[in-house]
Amino acid sequence: MQTKRVLVAQVALCRGCCCGAVEKGNPQVPVEWMKDEWKKRGLKKSIQLTISGCLGPCDLLNVASISSAKQTVWLGRLRDFANYAALLEWALASREAGHALPLPNELSELRFDPFGRADSVPVVATAEVVESAAGSS
Repeated sequence: MQTKRVLVAQVALCRGCCCGAVEKGNPQVPVEWMKDEWKKRGLKKSIQLTISGCLGPCDLLNVASISSAKQTVWLGRLRDFANYAALLEWALASREAGHALPLPNELSELRFDPFGRADSVPVVATAEVVESAAGSS
């Protein structure tokens, strides 16, 4: 079975038991701002935004996962509004490129492997991989 709507990526933001729970002293997840920006900027059809329940792990408050056809990236400790703004800018640039671009440095630094694999392969394409793929088309 296939869908008529092909996505560039899907972004899932945790808003569960701990993530965004400001009443527990945890950093806010700007859910309404993200949803409004996603809609206003026309991202919904190419990069799906999902506000999820608990994605875990809870010790890395404010977790997000970014999935594309090639990989899934996990981010943790999204603390500042700037992190979410960078995620929005990444989504806009990825939509324009037609594929998931490498994450900017401020987001790459927040990557983690939820499966604890010490030998895990990078889950975001590096610039070299993107350039190589562009050259082979």
